[in-house]
Amino acid sequence: MKSPCVAKCKNNAGICGGCLRTMSEISHWIAYPEQQQLAIMADIKAIKATHQCPQCQQPAQCDIKAGKATCWCFNIEPRQTLPGSVATCLCRHCLSSQPIL
Repeated sequence: MKSPCVAKCKNNAGICGGCLRTMSEISHWIAYPEQQQLAIMADIKAIKATHQCPQCQQPAQCDIKAGKATCWCFNIEPRQTLPGSVATCLCRHCLSSQPIL
């Protein structure tokens, strides 16, 4: 798969402001098999959404809710989240715009 870079790169404390991949996903991208690359892009686009983002109401994806042991958001710097939203993850776009703790 071709790189999903959209040439709007800005490291927002661990998540790219352009393509919304984590720095870990970006740095390992070329080594990932195509199936894993496609799965990451599907997660970013919330094709298999696990819930709605409590901030923007758009589909969002949480790896833990999808049955994985860890989540993509563990690879970015911790952010402040909305009061009362501890149990519901923000989408990548909304989380990347939150203040860093």
